[in-house]
Amino acid sequence: MTCAIAIDIGGTKIEVGLVDDSATILERHRAASTGAADGEELFQRMADLVETIGAGRAGVCGVGTGGPMRSAGEKVSPLNIEVWRDFPLRGRLASLTGLPTFVDNDAKALALAEGWRGAARGESDFMAMVVSTGVGGGIVLNGRLLDGADGNAGHIGHVVVEPAGTELPLHVRGVLEAEASGTALEFRTGRPAAEADDTEIRRAGTLVGRAVGSVANLLDLRLAVVAGSVALGFGDPFFVAAQREIDRVARLDHSLGTRIVPAGLGADGPLIGAAAVGFRGLGIDVGVS
Repeated sequence: MTCAIAIDIGGTKIEVGLVDDSATILERHRAASTGAADGEELFQRMADLVETIGAGRAGVCGVGTGGPMRSAGEKVSPLNIEVWRDFPLRGRLASLTGLPTFVDNDAKALALAEGWRGAARGESDFMAMVVSTGVGGGIVLNGRLLDGADGNAGHIGHVVVEPAGTELPLHVRGVLEAEASGTALEFRTGRPAAEADDTEIRRAGTLVGRAVGSVANLLDLRLAVVAGSVALGFGDPFFVAAQREIDRVARLDHSLGTRIVPAGLGADGPLIGAAAVGFRGLGIDVGVS
């Protein structure tokens, strides 16, 4: 049995776990990713969690983080973590753990997890999305996760869905992340996303559906698996609105019938996905190559 130190880095929290190659989470710990004075303080919070678990119990370190990034995680600049700009994450973690270390976008990590053990198991063509503090995506075609030159393929959060929409700082006007993310909802309404009313929930779902339908048309896929605190917190009204918009947009023969479903792994998905990033890097089969 091979185990991974799995690290999920998000806009509000960092979670570190020990995950085995059957996707069982053996141990997990978390810390806030907000309020750090600088990048070093944030890295130290993560290092403390890794030390709690003990890198010596694992054969690889896998990381899922918000993007964008360069050179597959050699430098990361998550839009929702301002203290990290061109932060040398992969190298620092490799030095810390002494393990082979692999870094990928958190939504791409989710795609690996859901294709391995979740709602997309057995599917060769699908999209996975995280709708949370930000919005990210990962795309699997012909059983292969798309990477791109620097590892940023699938960044659906920066697809324009409302050209005259919100001007969220650091974003192009009207991109999906500026309309449907938790950050965007709070920016526009002045209230936490968890307090969004029915109109905002349906609007967020509709715009996510618009993006998914467009991707289905573009890439010849018929399944979107969605996780994240906003999407899962909004629940059925969000998914019903999203499906209705997909049905309106995805009308080509190859995209007709595209479905959007909640992620199957729930709160475990991010850590299982981070572990899958590490296992994939080592060449261990996680169902998606």
